[in-house]
Amino acid sequence: MQKRELGRTGRRVGVVGLGAWQLGADWGEVDEDQALGVLSAAADSGVTFIDTADVYGDGRSERLVGRFLKGRDGITVATKMGRRIAPQDPAIYALHNFRAWTDRSRENLGVDTLDLVQLHCPPTPVYSSDEVFDGLDTLVQEGRVAAYGVSVETRAEALTAIARPGVASVQIILNALRLGPLLEVLPAARAAGVGIIARVPLASGLLSGRYDASTTFADNDHRSYNRNGEAFDVGETFSGVEFETGLEAVRRLAPLVPPGAGMAAFALRWIIDQPGVSVVIPGARNASQARANAAAADLPPLTAEQLEAVQGVYDELIAPQVADRW
Repeated sequence: MQKRELGRTGRRVGVVGLGAWQLGADWGEVDEDQALGVLSAAADSGVTFIDTADVYGDGRSERLVGRFLKGRDGITVATKMGRRIAPQDPAIYALHNFRAWTDRSRENLGVDTLDLVQLHCPPTPVYSSDEVFDGLDTLVQEGRVAAYGVSVETRAEALTAIARPGVASVQIILNALRLGPLLEVLPAARAAGVGIIARVPLASGLLSGRYDASTTFADNDHRSYNRNGEAFDVGETFSGVEFETGLEAVRRLAPLVPPGAGMAAFALRWIIDQPGVSVVIPGARNASQARANAAAADLPPLTAEQLEAVQGVYDELIAPQVADRW
């Protein structure tokens, strides 16, 4: 699998990684054998980057990744911190909490030093706090983390973070239904040498092409309980796009998919082709999904005509719902 520099981390990772939210919670039931099978299938397919968080299953995802790591070398693991405390208050983003949070993640993952720790979509004022970033620098100096980054909700937050000299990477929602970051965020990151981790690449499965108007989701799946932002930012569920509108967008995108490829692979290849993207992190609930996601890296780059057509669908159907929000 092609590898790219992950911003200021000094690491190279495969262009398709694995998002491990599904292995923790909020996507229906995934048992331990399934989760470990997903991790193995991804790594066997060339994946060298795994993204998790301390809040996914209250540490379950981290612990499963940690079990998997005992038999593997060459895997970069990014985790996230800060969302286990609710309601969110900028004051909690302080060094004493950073130490406690990263110590817990180090234990869960079974490592002395975290490869990459990211602030997990904190309140907007956090990005402008010198004290916060001084604290993150201290974590590096103490050897708790090798590098730090941020996971953001908005383009403005991303741009503020990119201007910080110690930020190694920015994780942001980027997919064929969320084109906003292409205009400013990706160019700014490239200029600064900051890595871009593209999350929610399949718009919570919408861009898999498997759903229709009759599709339902389990009660413990965020695609049921967070459609209007009841539990966290609505942009994390279907990328903030109304479900029916997303289905129509997928119908219009389907003719663009190359013969022999699936909609999901096409959507992932679209992200890989965006200048400035370091790695895209689709999730998977089973081993076959993990292998199929990794195979997207083998597709040829999309043509100018395909890229233009994606832009057209976004401009007509999606932009009115999301362009001004994220």
